Amino acid sequence: MWAPMPGAGQQREMLCFMPGVAAVPALLVGWSSAAFIISYVIAVLAGHVEPLVPYISDTGTKPPESGIFGFMINISALLGAITMYIRYLIIEKQNESLRFVRSSCNVFSLCIGLMGCTGMGIVATFQTTGRRHSFLLLLHAQHNELSVPSVHDIGALVAFGCGVVYITLQSIISYKSCPQWNTYFVCHIRMLISVISCISFIPMIVFASRISMTKIDWTPSEKDYTYHFMSAICEWTVAFGFVFFFLTFIKDFQRVTLRISTEIHEDS
Repeated sequence: MWAPMPGAGQQREMLCFMPGVAAVPALLVGWSSAAFIISYVIAVLAGHVEPLVPYISDTGTKPPESGIFGFMINISALLGAITMYIRYLIIEKQNESLRFVRSSCNVFSLCIGLMGCTGMGIVATFQTTGRRHSFLLLLHAQHNELSVPSVHDIGALVAFGCGVVYITLQSIISYKSCPQWNTYFVCHIRMLISVISCISFIPMIVFASRISMTKIDWTPSEKDYTYHFMSAICEWTVAFGFVFFFLTFIKDFQRVTLRISTEIHEDS
C-alpha cells in the first residue's frame, strides 16, 4: 500500500507484510523440516541410504533427491537469513525503550547467524558423492586444493558451528529482555535447546573424526558403524534443534509489522 508524503521529496511507504511477520519463521520451520524429511524419504525409498539414521547430507547425495535437497536447503538458508535480520531489527527497536543489550552484541549475533546461513548454502551447492574419512581431513587437502567434499565439510562446520553460537547468543539476549519483551518460560525453552545443540555438536565432530572409511550406505556389522551412528544422531539433533529454536520466534514476530520506506528525490 503506497501513500504519498509531503516535503521536498516524495516519500512513499509500502506495507510489505501483513501485520505481524510470523509467517517468516513459520515458513522457515516448515520448509526446513520438509527439506530434511523429503530428501530422507526419497533416498530411503530409492535404496540410496539405510533408513536407520544416515547423515543429513547423505540423503541428498544421489539423484533425484540431490536436486531437491540442494534447492530446498538453499531456500532454507535464504529464509534463515531473512528471519535473522528481522530478529535483529526487532531487538534494535526493543532496545530503544529498554537498553538491555549492547547494539554491538546484536550486530555480532546477526553476523554469526548470516555466516551460518552461508555455510548452509555451501552445503547445498557443493554436495558430496560419499562421506570423507572425517571432518578433520579437510585440513589436509593435497596440493593446497580443496575438493568438493572438503568444501562441503567446511560449509557444514560453518553452518553447525555458527548456528550453535547464534542460538546461544539469542538465548542470552532473550533473558536480558525479560520480563518486558519475553517470558521466562520461552527463555528457558530457548536455552534448553541451545544447551542440547551445543552438547550434541561436540560429539558430532568427535565421532565423525573417528570414522576411517568413506561410504554412505552403512550396515550395523561394519567397522566404525557405531561412530557413524552416534555422529549422525548428533547431527540430526543439532539440525532439528535449530528448527525448534526458530519455532519459538513465531510469537515474537506476531507483534511486529515491517515496513519499507522509499524516498524519491526530485531533480533540481
